[in-house]
Amino acid sequence: MKKYFSQLRPLERRLAVGGFVALIVVLNWWWVWPHFSDWGRLKYRLKTANDTLKLYQATVAQIPDYQAKVKTFESQGEFVAPEDQAINFTRAIQSQSTASGVGIVNTSRQLTRTNDAFFVEQIQNINVTATDDQLVDFLYKLGSGVSMIRVRDLELQPDAAHQHLTANIKLVASYQKNPAAPADSKSATAKAK
Repeated sequence: MKKYFSQLRPLERRLAVGGFVALIVVLNWWWVWPHFSDWGRLKYRLKTANDTLKLYQATVAQIPDYQAKVKTFESQGEFVAPEDQAINFTRAIQSQSTASGVGIVNTSRQLTRTNDAFFVEQIQNINVTATDDQLVDFLYKLGSGVSMIRVRDLELQPDAAHQHLTANIKLVASYQKNPAAPADSKSATAKAK
């Protein structure tokens, strides 16, 4: 290549160097310049990935705290055996209605919902007749304490004589799932292996 370049006249050398420089500029314009913004995008992606990693590491570091809170919540409240939950729920409703002077007109069949990881829900629809003071007392005392009973739906209308209120109430009671059940199933699986 040196030999070929040394045989050229000065004007030809200038044109060859100029053409080479033009070729370099065109190739840079075509291949290199469009990627100048890649460094900024790479820095942004790296910063986002590091922020996400820090967030995940902070959350993983809190796992012992979360486990302690779950154990605390599992130990709170009253545990009722699964076979006694429906009876306990019905008994709580009837005893509180008697204490508050609320007359239960009609009840529906109890439903059980178990989609929660910690609780089993018992659902009961009841129709009651009472004065407004009796109804408020009934609902307040039913929800207070450790009973975990709450009102999900409430429909009120006056009775025909406009002396009392007639209410359709959907009550929901949340009972703890048996915390020992998952440990027993793990030990049974380990024994089977």
